[in-house]
Amino acid sequence: MSRPTKSRWTLSAWALEPEASTFAPNSKWSNKDMDPVPPQLRTWTTWNYVAYWISDATNTASWELASSMIAVGLSWRQALPAIAVAHLIIGTVMVLNGTIGARLHVPFPVITRSSFGFWFSYFAVISRVVLSMFWFAIQSYTGSECVYQMLKAIWPSTARIPNHLPESAGITTVGMMCYFLFWLIQLPFLLVSPQRIRHLFVIKAVIVPATWLAMLIWALHEAPPSVSLTPEHAALSGSAASWAWLSSLNSALGIYATLAVNIPDFTRYAKNERAQYVQIIIIPIAFTLAGFCGMAVASASEVLYGEIIWDPLQLINQWESRAASFFAAFSFALATLGTNISANSLSAANDMTVLFPRFINIRRGQIICAIIGGWVLCPWEILSSAPGFLTFMSGYTVFLGPFAALITVDYWIVHRGKVDVPAMYDPHGRYRYWNGINWRAGVALLFSVTPSLPGLAASINLSINVGDASKLFDIAWLYGVGFQLFVRFLTNLSI
Repeated sequence: MSRPTKSRWTLSAWALEPEASTFAPNSKWSNKDMDPVPPQLRTWTTWNYVAYWISDATNTASWELASSMIAVGLSWRQALPAIAVAHLIIGTVMVLNGTIGARLHVPFPVITRSSFGFWFSYFAVISRVVLSMFWFAIQSYTGSECVYQMLKAIWPSTARIPNHLPESAGITTVGMMCYFLFWLIQLPFLLVSPQRIRHLFVIKAVIVPATWLAMLIWALHEAPPSVSLTPEHAALSGSAASWAWLSSLNSALGIYATLAVNIPDFTRYAKNERAQYVQIIIIPIAFTLAGFCGMAVASASEVLYGEIIWDPLQLINQWESRAASFFAAFSFALATLGTNISANSLSAANDMTVLFPRFINIRRGQIICAIIGGWVLCPWEILSSAPGFLTFMSGYTVFLGPFAALITVDYWIVHRGKVDVPAMYDPHGRYRYWNGINWRAGVALLFSVTPSLPGLAASINLSINVGDASKLFDIAWLYGVGFQLFVRFLTNLSI
């Protein structure tokens, strides 16, 4: 007699089959994507990490990074070192935390249990999954702007499509069409396994930098020798220049503060731990060159169009060549797609596998991220009406810096590289600490995060005056990491 099949509409029908080799006591606590990666699936080589970071460095945010530095009064000679130093620091953290993933082959949400405690780790996991979904939404909107430029290059009449949506919608008819198209283009890539998605980064690492180099050559050819990388307002000196430099350094650190935390989600697929060491070299080189490219082309735009255009898509909008516009916009669309997967959807998916291991794997998690981040959060409304919220999202680095530092110091200093992987999957194991909370991690977070919160509040609401406390927020990542290391070390001495 055949067994009755379960209806697809029942929750149990969606339950994942547990792996026989899992460390978890039962399927309630793990699934195939959450378990340590088996040897046959460890496919990422050194060149895959090189391609990954070259592809991630070439995105719109990196292009525009130098603009904020120039805007506050730094010269290019000050801005470029800030970018280089920031990414050297990030590269170091990436290797330290990445080695944990490469050795243990487990994702960030599992690793945090040895640092935070089994239940307290959910604070870090939930924080990151929410952050990832919001940034997935915003990056998807950026991708839709790329699609608009591509369509306009093919059919110029795209710009004349009448708008049938109310002004309160925060988006036009053509904008919604382009957003849906980019979302739809993204969808198949979210179904690709992390082992195979590395091929997308290789393709992106070839196409996008070549486009950026072509734009740089074009800018220097069309506007020589009038291009100046030093704006007239770059006249800061003394302590003002020092604080502006440190604030810019912090901004550069903040762009990839999330990946500094969850890099084990990718290094867990490394063939060996040496494969990801190259990050400490490729990250500062790739991001510094990307920053220079954006700075030089934007400076050339002032000569060509009478104003500095920091947004590359707005620059493309000025071109008369439809072919050049299409291929440049396609390049930025590809850049946005790759970054959205690596920094957002995959991060959210790994987090959700830990939150609901019985029902969510990485593939399902990415689809959920695409639905919630893509449509429920309505990024066009966020971008049009909530600048304070975006400031808060950017300011969330006050948490991410200490998160990264806590994981680093806990593994390398407290545990000295020796942790119990099976215990990370057991809610009653050694990493339960006190009721599932590692109080030392809580104390370290309290002292490393709290002093930066007044500055965060003031950045969201400009009417709030917190005095010199705002300067601490300007260096929140650096302060959070440094103080986290100090406090975590002191609390560990009390054992």
